Amino acid sequence: MNAHEALTLLVAQAPAPPEDPGGQGEDFGKSSPVGLLLLVLFFIAVAFLIRSMTKHLKKLPTSFDEQRAAAAAPARARRAQARAEADAEAADSAEEAGEANPRGSGAATG
Repeated sequence: MNAHEALTLLVAQAPAPPEDPGGQGEDFGKSSPVGLLLLVLFFIAVAFLIRSMTKHLKKLPTSFDEQRAAAAAPARARRAQARAEADAEAADSAEEAGEANPRGSGAATG
């Protein structure tokens, strides 16, 4: 084999692929049926979410009236709110009584 034939053989060969093709291997850009299935399931879940949220939004009033909401509140919630207000008033009155006490906050003396 002479130099001309060797050069022709060398030029005719396909170039070797680079060692690191930049993350683009043989399967780059190809999707699988599993990916399509996941995408379809995602769209179905989003459709159900939109449907559910639309139903909940239809139940909301167009405006919020605090007096009407307080009247519609369950009795238990109103009792809890009244109890919290009473506790706050009791704490305020106890604090005022503690300030009037010359010994401080009612510390026991022995």
